[in-house]
Amino acid sequence: MEVSSSSSPPPPPSFILEEWNGSSSTKLSKTATITASPSLCIRSFVLNVLDRPAISTMFGGEFSKRLYLRQALRIYCFNDLNSYGFPNSVTPDYVPFQVWDSLQGLSTYIRTMLSTQALLSAIGVGEKSATVIGATFQWFLRDLTGMVGGILFTFYQVRFVILKGFSNAGTIAVGSNLDSNAKMWRLVADLMNDLGMLMDLTSPLFPSAFVFVVCLGSLSRSFTGVASGATRAALTQHFALQNNAADISAKEGSQETLATMSGMALGMFLARITMGHPLAIWFSFLSLTVFHMYANYKAVQCLALSSINPQRISILLQHFMNTGQVLFAEQVSKMEHILPIWASSWRSKCSNLLHMQIRLGVRVSAMSHPELTDLLRNAGSHYRKAKYVLVERNGIISVILHKDSTSEDVLQSFVHAYVMATLIGKTSSIHTESQSWIDAEYILFLQKLKLTGWKTERLLSPYISWRANWSSGSLDEKLD
Repeated sequence: MEVSSSSSPPPPPSFILEEWNGSSSTKLSKTATITASPSLCIRSFVLNVLDRPAISTMFGGEFSKRLYLRQALRIYCFNDLNSYGFPNSVTPDYVPFQVWDSLQGLSTYIRTMLSTQALLSAIGVGEKSATVIGATFQWFLRDLTGMVGGILFTFYQVRFVILKGFSNAGTIAVGSNLDSNAKMWRLVADLMNDLGMLMDLTSPLFPSAFVFVVCLGSLSRSFTGVASGATRAALTQHFALQNNAADISAKEGSQETLATMSGMALGMFLARITMGHPLAIWFSFLSLTVFHMYANYKAVQCLALSSINPQRISILLQHFMNTGQVLFAEQVSKMEHILPIWASSWRSKCSNLLHMQIRLGVRVSAMSHPELTDLLRNAGSHYRKAKYVLVERNGIISVILHKDSTSEDVLQSFVHAYVMATLIGKTSSIHTESQSWIDAEYILFLQKLKLTGWKTERLLSPYISWRANWSSGSLDEKLD
């Protein structure tokens, strides 16, 4: 007996195989554990990507097909609506923004059913007196107005750039302005969309001016298409942490499709129960509009953009000059003015709007004679080594950039101009004192910005097309 027992082979050891998932080697989470027992029974413990309690399944007698299918369906739905590697592949503000954005989209599609119902009734759908060609022409004219409006909106912005180039205010381009003020333009786009749907709903009340009202609504929505599309691209780039902007954009499309289908279903139900009751239609539409504006404001408010625009760098610089510390993006987002200047009551707070006194990329030939005199004197004395020149006149800081200036020089010129703006009225030597601050504090300020996660590669400023060239000498100051 002892001989037989000693000659028997030892039992095979158990083998454990683990599955891990993540966007990088430092951000992995366990998703499954497979154990092979000595009796060759394979047991698998599956963890979903939401970190919920493990769902155990067994291949061999105890395998639960229903639980496995339920778990697989949950994982597939989750992956279809979220980017690969979520949540490590996106910024922390992605989830709250998408929640509010989906809610505002849902309210939009519900209201679309109400406005479309009113629009079709005004065209004459269901009436014997209405003709097919007449309804088709009115609908075509409505769409044509929207298309032309989108082109005119873009053309107006480009023409605005050309005209502003002949003034002291510098230049502004629609693309860079939408990038630097993505939050504000997002709100403006949704406000214009609300106005467009409101005009569609009111079109039956003005039968004699029906075409005019409908075309105005389509024109309003055309502005929404241009502004919303541009800001969406800027926000997608912000959310992408793993160079996955295309994947995020595709998954946002799936989320929007889901919100669209839900909104259409709820909208058809609401249109059905409110049919023939104008007061109920208007109450529903206005209530959903108020909720839509609130949801949009909350969605934009929760965005913590790490890119630097004139307003954010002003907030950061003011706090740094007072405390020596740099705020995080989440803190700055709570201090930003996300409403348009003309719609806010904060315009009177000049201390928070000093960046509005700075004009980047001023055209030299459009400057007045006193400004040119200051420019020649400053270029030869205070800014010999700099790639920019600052000119102050009546509280306005004009920034003339050198033709060889880089994005780093643009950022430094704006910081320098802001420091100079804070010194206006406090000292007579604003050029000397602001230059002293730049020499002593700018490098430290830039380092702290990088340590707190700010993107200091460039300043998201209005587009700059006018530059200058100068050389210092005894009598050969030259400007192009």
